[in-house]
Amino acid sequence: MIVIAGFGVLLACVFGGYLAAGGSMGPILHSLPFEMIIIGGAAVGSFLMSNSMHDVKHTMGALKKVMKGGRYGKQDYLDLCALLFRLLRVAQAKGAVGLEPHIERPQESDIFTLFPKILADHHAQTLICDYLRMVGMNADDPHQVEDVMLRELKKIHHEEMHPAHALQSMADALPALGIVAAVLGVIKTMGAIDQPPAVLGAMIGGALVGTFLGVLLAYGLVGPLATRLKAVVDEEAKFLEVIRAVLIAHLHGNAPPVSVEIGRKTVPTDLMPTFQAMDATLQEQRA
Repeated sequence: MIVIAGFGVLLACVFGGYLAAGGSMGPILHSLPFEMIIIGGAAVGSFLMSNSMHDVKHTMGALKKVMKGGRYGKQDYLDLCALLFRLLRVAQAKGAVGLEPHIERPQESDIFTLFPKILADHHAQTLICDYLRMVGMNADDPHQVEDVMLRELKKIHHEEMHPAHALQSMADALPALGIVAAVLGVIKTMGAIDQPPAVLGAMIGGALVGTFLGVLLAYGLVGPLATRLKAVVDEEAKFLEVIRAVLIAHLHGNAPPVSVEIGRKTVPTDLMPTFQAMDATLQEQRA
């Protein structure tokens, strides 16, 4: 919602200031559809040329994140810590044998099914199951496991960042594509050089709409969308960082409550549950 509100403020200030200064919307509205076809079509075409079909679909899906923002809140971090606490207690009490039903078939696990949002999160579910499985295979060197986890988290982050990079590349290209549209308008104007000055002035003004539109779309729409998407991806990556922190703390020999507390301290400040809230959640899990 804040993205739409921001874009509304942008348009109101740009065009409101233009009209307040005595400008006329006539030349802009007359040229806008044709300039938009040239600039928008060229931008979409270059986007398709520079990305695979998988990346195109990924980018379209990622635009939802821009509108909705990060999908994790305080309750989601509490649920994650509660899930990990339950799993670590099973590991502590029953070892790898006790964990096996939960990590091999999480869809049937009576622990995972208590937290459907995490169960539906492919990255989070896979990360938890894979590394608890590694621990069961005697890969219990915390430094080695942490190194592998960091590499995987870096890979996931890089893949999730691709839509933002693709949008930023489009934003970088839009001013130049606006110049292309403006040059075509100038070419059209030069073909009508025998027309009266009033006609030529209107044609030149229409040509300049291309430059204006390219810059506005680049710095007023697509660029901010790319920046916002990067921020959302970075925020969501912290969710996986909590999993890493808790599991590595467990491998260092800490008790489940201590491991979970170490994970809580890695949660972003504005989303971090209080110690009291976390303690109450763990008490519920014990019960």
